Amino acid sequence: MASRADVFITADELARRLDSGDLTTLLDVRWELSRPDGTEAYRRGHLPGAVYVSLDDELSDHTVAGRGRHPLPSGAAVQAAARRWGVRTGVPIVVYDDWNRAGSARAWWVLTAAGIPDVRILDGGLSAWRGELHTGTAVPEAGDVTVAHDDLYAGALPTVTAEQAATAETLLDARAPERYRGETEPVDPVAGHIPGARNVPSTALLTDGALLPAAALQQTIGTVGDDTAVYCGSGVTASLTVAVLVSQGIDAALFPGSWSQWSAEARPVAVGEQPR
Repeated sequence: MASRADVFITADELARRLDSGDLTTLLDVRWELSRPDGTEAYRRGHLPGAVYVSLDDELSDHTVAGRGRHPLPSGAAVQAAARRWGVRTGVPIVVYDDWNRAGSARAWWVLTAAGIPDVRILDGGLSAWRGELHTGTAVPEAGDVTVAHDDLYAGALPTVTAEQAATAETLLDARAPERYRGETEPVDPVAGHIPGARNVPSTALLTDGALLPAAALQQTIGTVGDDTAVYCGSGVTASLTVAVLVSQGIDAALFPGSWSQWSAEARPVAVGEQPR
């Protein structure tokens, strides 16, 4: 059973690792819904040796149809990308971002689902880091990592289909409350939520960008069943909720297509505060 320390790493612990010379691969996964390309922000300042990872181009496969706005990549694509990033067998990976842990959680989910072990999310993101920053672009030596799963929809982390999400014992919607209620929908064609889903915004799991204490996390998430699934707009921010649940010992499944897939398939839609 995973613990918080298995999924997340503090900036202080990361600094100690780097200061002691412990091999660590750093991946910068800056991404925002309104600014998906974080390349320039990365070049202006990143953790020493960190390699930029594009969520849209390397942690998604937009050639896949019918699976939402950010379909999962294949394991083969993840392996090729990870080797470009310098990921090596047996070397721990720390992923970070600068916006609500969305990009780093997506990277954690994709890499872990592909079967790459020892991936952790920097708690608090870039703003928690107190050490030096490097500018420009890091060019790592090619890595040698090998993935264990080519189909991430049936990989090392559980996923659910739209049909399975609709019948899950506990279904959590990780989007902002106004999107859940159906008051606004800035991206997808239909506003609202999956009938039966309970709204637990992924941002409610954070305070100043860092994870809430364990007791506060449990109170915020509430009671969940053995069959728990999570969705968001397109499977990105829900990855943080999954990561938090895993760190609490709960094996939650991700609905990768999320609302972007559900709303495009003329499925039932609920609006308002209540799950139904």
